[in-house]
Amino acid sequence: MAKPHTPYSSLGNHCFWSRTHRNVPMQDVDPVVKGGFTLTPDMKIATAGSCFAQHIARHLQGQGYNYHVTEKLHSVIDPAVARAFGYGVFSARYGNLYTARQLLQLAQRAYGTFTPKESIWEVEGGYVDPFRPNIQPTPFATRQEFDEAQQIHFAAVREMIETADVFVFTFGLTESWVSKEDGAVFPLCPGVAGGEFDDNKHAFHNFSVEEIVSDFEAFAALMRERNPNVKFLMTVSPVPLIATAREDQSVITATSYSKAVLRVAVEQLTNVLTDAFYFPSYEVITGNYNRGAYYGPDLREVEMAGVDHVMKLFMKHYTDGVEEPAAKPAAKPKAEDTDSFAKKMQASLDVICDEEMIEKSL
Repeated sequence: MAKPHTPYSSLGNHCFWSRTHRNVPMQDVDPVVKGGFTLTPDMKIATAGSCFAQHIARHLQGQGYNYHVTEKLHSVIDPAVARAFGYGVFSARYGNLYTARQLLQLAQRAYGTFTPKESIWEVEGGYVDPFRPNIQPTPFATRQEFDEAQQIHFAAVREMIETADVFVFTFGLTESWVSKEDGAVFPLCPGVAGGEFDDNKHAFHNFSVEEIVSDFEAFAALMRERNPNVKFLMTVSPVPLIATAREDQSVITATSYSKAVLRVAVEQLTNVLTDAFYFPSYEVITGNYNRGAYYGPDLREVEMAGVDHVMKLFMKHYTDGVEEPAAKPAAKPKAEDTDSFAKKMQASLDVICDEEMIEKSL
């Protein structure tokens, strides 16, 4: 007797849990059905967003793709020093842009259409930028140095917006701290890495799906007004919140809510924007198929194996389709080399996350 025909009868294997997970080696699981476009080595690829975006940037550079950096130090400067001062971490020295509202306001500030009332923090030893407070190890020594650095930064942001062929944005958080005076969004709560928290001036805000969609749409419109052919590639960070400001919530449930909101917002954005695509790095890292293997001992930081899996899929679906050669298994280090080996591995994974300052400030 013939099986009845249903809408599921003609669907591909990727639509069925058992066909994509059962008996499939963990490292071969692939939730990407089709890449939205093909990157070429000459395309200028810009990045911004949360900490996880740094892994994508680092990998693209390592594979010879044109990672678009518009704010640079002289090439003679040691790369480690440059990185400590925020150069090359993202396409410009904006630090972590955890929310779409931060991204939009950065663009508005760069083009002079928004000037926050709380635009500089005076601290011991100099001045700190409220919107990139962790951009360098020490404060700006003088107000002139601060102002000059800001103008250079805004010029680099404008260049990135106007010249990138692809803009990769990693949505990181929904929780944020805003100015009650003008709605300016800070990457960190004032007082954590500069400034002083004031109940009369600052408020907690948890962005909704509708707000995130509206903010990113507004940024996309601003960018495409100056750069009509740019493509957008959106991801959601798999890194859990380091802390929640919601007293009624555990950081675990607050993380679940935040990531769910971001994932829904990105889904809606792919439906309303042209040439805008979602890449499922979040699902690769958090998927239960890997049984938590892609998180480190703190259950928060992403392990090298997880980053490698994500980037293997990225290269497979968004480049010429040729996967990178599989890395040879590393020889087991000798006992006396274990500590140095671990440190080298960690150094290769180090990302700069402003959010880490929350715990350091306690």
